[in-house]
Amino acid sequence: MIALLGYLPEADRGAGGRTGPGGFVLGAWWEAGMRGTGGTGGPDHGLGDGLDNGLFGPESVTWRVMGEPILLIGGFRALLLQGLHPRAMRGVTQNSALLDPAEAWARFQRTTDFVRVRTFGTTAEVAKAGARVRRIHATLTAFDPDRGERFRLDDPDALRWVHVGEVDSYLSVARRAGVPLSDADADRFVAEWRRAAEVVGLRGDDVPGSVAELRDYMEAQRPGLYFVPEASHPLLLSLNAPLPLRLAALKPAFPVIMMLAFASLPRWARRLYGLPATPLGDLWASATLKTLHRGLGLVPAQMRYSPSARRAREVMAAYGGVRT
Repeated sequence: MIALLGYLPEADRGAGGRTGPGGFVLGAWWEAGMRGTGGTGGPDHGLGDGLDNGLFGPESVTWRVMGEPILLIGGFRALLLQGLHPRAMRGVTQNSALLDPAEAWARFQRTTDFVRVRTFGTTAEVAKAGARVRRIHATLTAFDPDRGERFRLDDPDALRWVHVGEVDSYLSVARRAGVPLSDADADRFVAEWRRAAEVVGLRGDDVPGSVAELRDYMEAQRPGLYFVPEASHPLLLSLNAPLPLRLAALKPAFPVIMMLAFASLPRWARRLYGLPATPLGDLWASATLKTLHRGLGLVPAQMRYSPSARRAREVMAAYGGVRT
């Protein structure tokens, strides 16, 4: 979860206390994926401004996938995968007060800005956001009790796992939900996200460039993954999500969303969190994702998509990519 701190333009130092997964998705994916259904957020970034459509653009698979509201679940799933990398998790627990009620929502909104700019912003906006991320990573450290040493939060191995957790989660949830993607589209999506890896300081060639490479990398990392004992379990944290008063009515939904995110994980990952892992759980997750995606498809596009996603779809329509 080292990249989590990068997504937060003002990461906290030495906050103390127990924390854990929760901050990234609660803010970033509610805003980036669902803001068009009634949330609020900052101004949109750079779509359709001349020819500069940032990292991806209207002919990318990324633009087709990332605006879909079902990716809210993909964001939670990514967070859960990230939490299984010991150094990534300790980078958060030792440096962040994401769940401080007095500060949480403002940080969530700043996180949202990074996610949205990285996906839909102009080249200049992405460069500015990335520079801030890298500056934070370079200045923060955490202690690794497994090795008895301190490490910087720009540790490439942890950053790479965070990147892969995002890409695998977005792609897995999108395909299981029924977002139309061929095998070739899936490989393109993974390759496109090498550009996103460069934003946080990785080299594009150092991260997977196809679905097969993604799977091979994750399989190779499994022996070193576990959920660190000093972190609170995310299922418990979801029971008291730090939402602002205007969104308090949504609190009961977060444990359900978290349960679906857990169910969508690979079975080996669910076991590392101490949860049941059966084929029946896989079937339930896939069926639920499909049902939710179809249900969301009945909502008018003006309400279903965030402003940035709507504008991206308009640009894609001009290129013949989607119908708005």
